Amino acid sequence: MDPAPSSKSPLLQAVTHALATVIDPELRRPITELGMVDSVQVSDDGRVTVAVLLTIAGCPLRDTITADARKALSAVPGVTAVDVDLKVMDQAQRDALKEKLRGPGGARTIPFNQPESLTKVYAVASGKGGVGKSSVTVNLATALAARGLRVGIVDADVYGFSVPALMGITQAPTQVDDMILPPVAYGVKVISIGMFVTGNQPVAWRGPMLHRALEQFLTDVYFGDLDALFLDLPPGTGDIAISVAQLLPKAEILVVTTPQAAAADVAERAGAIAAQTGQKIAGVIENMSYLDMPGGGRMELFGSGGGTVLTGRLSTTLGVPVPLLGQIPLDIQLREGGDAGVPIVLGRPDSAAGVELAGIAAQLAATPRGLAGMKLGLQPR
Repeated sequence: MDPAPSSKSPLLQAVTHALATVIDPELRRPITELGMVDSVQVSDDGRVTVAVLLTIAGCPLRDTITADARKALSAVPGVTAVDVDLKVMDQAQRDALKEKLRGPGGARTIPFNQPESLTKVYAVASGKGGVGKSSVTVNLATALAARGLRVGIVDADVYGFSVPALMGITQAPTQVDDMILPPVAYGVKVISIGMFVTGNQPVAWRGPMLHRALEQFLTDVYFGDLDALFLDLPPGTGDIAISVAQLLPKAEILVVTTPQAAAADVAERAGAIAAQTGQKIAGVIENMSYLDMPGGGRMELFGSGGGTVLTGRLSTTLGVPVPLLGQIPLDIQLREGGDAGVPIVLGRPDSAAGVELAGIAAQLAATPRGLAGMKLGLQPR
């Protein structure tokens, strides 16, 4: 290869700038910022050779990184050819990466509990199964991500995990020593116990194991600085709901119910747990509210008014207003999107359910990340 131009070469500077636009698909940060660029060489005839350091040898997205780097560099005027050489970080480089991501010492903590965290944490709960809680979680998360927010999901329904399928995720998480990098779909970082089991194998765990699994998801999984984190809880008020209150005391509860009175009665218990844990209820979401008929009009298959009744009861129990955030209609396209792994807010945004879900997400997005109780680091003059 011809000798590389000097460090002041305009072409080399342009190449370096282009590399800064290549985003690691798991960490969602520039590879230059993460110390993943080992070396860059530019020959006099415009051929660029860049060595990129992968976190692990079996990095599942190595082809994506290669393609993105090649695309970014090929677009630089004056570049005639691009060679991307993939290498693997050594232990010292991995330790440096973990410290960069986690802070000094790479401490294992729950970042969302730290005083400087501005992440809004939503625990999506229901009184019973089958009300569409997971579908609501996935669509709200992807709708917020589509608005440019940084979003993550913890599928905390260990026995009935379904988020990976609803998001179309088949990729396993990447493990860098004791740090887990979650797969990303539609701009949302997702972790689920379903990513660690084989096939449709059931998870037969008792209380302490459930708590430990949730704790590990919150400490070992690197989500980065999120605007919003959603937890898809199992139905009811069991071990996971209690663990969430202990591990994430600032989490706000989103209660999902259906219009029928019986469902509202059960959902009330899922929301009223906030009175015991000191958590806030962000609002109630009524799912399967009605079915739009082909000839016009609506059919209320499961009755009506359950969401409104529930908000009234919870407002009385908690002594604060609890809003009804939206009423999502029954929609075949919502089911089809779930089966295909394409959330309806993205695949069919103009559908009745897609519009309503996007409207609920807009309300959540309008709620600012609070500064109350935070140290701003200001010094009096």
